[in-house]
Amino acid sequence: MSHIVQKLSFREKLGYSLGDAATNFFFQTMLMFQNRFYTDTFGISAAAAAWLFLVVRLWDACFDPMVGIASDRTNSRWGKFRPWVLWTALPFGLVFWLTFTTPSFGASTKIIYAWGTYIVLMMLYSANNTPYSALTGVMTEDVDERTSISTYRFFSAMVATLIVQGLTRPLVYKFGHGYDAKGWSITISIYASLCVVFYLITFLSVRERVRPDPKQQTSVKGDIADVFKCRPWVLMFLLTLCIFITLAWRGSSMDYYFNYYVDRAKLIDFLNAVGLGGAAGGQLSWGKTMLNWFGLIVAPDGSNAGGVGFGFFNMTGITLTIVGVLFSKPLSVRFGKKGVFLTGMGAATVVTALIYIVPRDNVTLLFWLSLAWPAAWGPTIPLLWAMIADVADYSEWKTGRRATGFVYAGIVFALKAGLMGGAFTNGVLAAYGYVANVPQTEQALHGIRLSATVFAAIPFALGLVCLAFYPISKELNLRIGDELAERRKKFATE
Repeated sequence: MSHIVQKLSFREKLGYSLGDAATNFFFQTMLMFQNRFYTDTFGISAAAAAWLFLVVRLWDACFDPMVGIASDRTNSRWGKFRPWVLWTALPFGLVFWLTFTTPSFGASTKIIYAWGTYIVLMMLYSANNTPYSALTGVMTEDVDERTSISTYRFFSAMVATLIVQGLTRPLVYKFGHGYDAKGWSITISIYASLCVVFYLITFLSVRERVRPDPKQQTSVKGDIADVFKCRPWVLMFLLTLCIFITLAWRGSSMDYYFNYYVDRAKLIDFLNAVGLGGAAGGQLSWGKTMLNWFGLIVAPDGSNAGGVGFGFFNMTGITLTIVGVLFSKPLSVRFGKKGVFLTGMGAATVVTALIYIVPRDNVTLLFWLSLAWPAAWGPTIPLLWAMIADVADYSEWKTGRRATGFVYAGIVFALKAGLMGGAFTNGVLAAYGYVANVPQTEQALHGIRLSATVFAAIPFALGLVCLAFYPISKELNLRIGDELAERRKKFATE
C-alpha cells in the first residue's frame, strides 16, 4: 500500500507557522519571566504568585476541553478551527499587554488585578491555541507533510523564542531606564502588536482539508470515551504534562539563577570576553552601538549583567535549537519520531540535572552545558505536535469517529497543567526563604540552584517512561494514514 501524498505550498506553511511565532511571544514571556515579573516588579510574594499560577493554570487546563468540544462543533465557511484564530486575535493582544502592565494600586487591589488579567489571558490563550494546534491535523492527510508543517511552525516559534528569551530582559532595562514596570509595559506592547498581526496572517493563509465523515454523530460523551480509551492519547497526555512541567520549572528558575546565583564579576568578565562589555569612557563602536539599541551591552556599573548574560546564553542556545528543529524531519523520516524523541529528551534530562554541579564562578562551563541542552532538545520540538496529529488519526482508525479539536484540547490541557511548574518554582523559592530584590542567603541560593536543575529534571525523566511505551511505530503510522485516506474517498463519493 502506497503512502498518501498531499503536499502544501510554502506560503501556507509559512502563514501557519506565524501563528506559533505569535503564541511564543506570549508563551515564552510567561514561561521565562512571569514569575520574576510578579515577585520583583509587580510586587507580590513568591507564595502569592505560586497560588495564582497553580489555581489559574489548573482552571485554564479544564477550560481547554470546552474549547475543543466547541471548535469540533463549529461550522462556518472558514472551517471549524480557523475562525477561532480570527476571533481571539485582538482581545488576546490587548489582555497580554494589560497582564504585564503594573497599575498604581494598593496591595490588595493589585492581587485582584493580577488574578483578573491572568485568568482572562489564559482563557483567551486556550480559545486561540487549541483550535490553532488542531489545524495541524486537518490541513493535510500526509503524515510526513504534518512533520514538515510542524517543522515550519517550530522554526518560526524558535525565532520568536530567540527574540523573547534573548531581548526581553535587556529591552525592559533599556525602555525602563531603571523603572522596570515601565520597561515591561513598553516591551510587551511591542510583542502584543506582533501577536495580533501574525494571527491575522495565519487565518488568511491556511485551509482545512481533512473533514470527518458527514454522517458522524457528534457526542461529547463519545469524544471523551474515545480519547480515554486511546492508549497513545493517554501516553501523549502524560508526556506533554511532564515536558511542560520541566520547561516551566526550569525556564522560570533560570531567570533567578542568573540574577542571584551566577557570580556577577565572573559573568561580566565572560561578557567582556565575548564582546558585550561597555567601553571605558562610554564610547562604543558602531557594532556595539547597534547591540546597545537592544540593551545587549553591559552597563558601566554592571547592573544589567544578569539580564545581558541571560539573554546571550538564551540567544546562542536558541540558535542551536533552530538548527535542531530543521533536522527534525529528516531524522524522524530516517529513524522514526519515537526514536528521535527518546534520544533527544534523554540527553536533555541528563544535561538539566548536570548543571547543578556547576560552581557559581564557572561561567564558561555553564555556557557549554547551556549549549548542550538545546542541541539535544531541538530536534524533538516539532515531533510532539506531529505525533498528536497521528494520535487523532489512530483514534479515528480505531473508532470510526474523528474529534481533532478534542484530541488537541486534551493535550493542550496537559500543556497548561504542566505550566504549574512555574508554581513549583515559587513554592521552592518560598520554602528556601527567597526575598525579592535583596542579596540571597545561602539557603535561598541553594533553593534556586535545585529548582533550576535537579528538581526540574525529574518530570523529564518521568516523561521518558511514557514515551517508551508509545505504540505508534513509523510503519503503523503510514498504514493508518493510507487506510483512512481510502475510507474518506468512499464517503466523499457517497
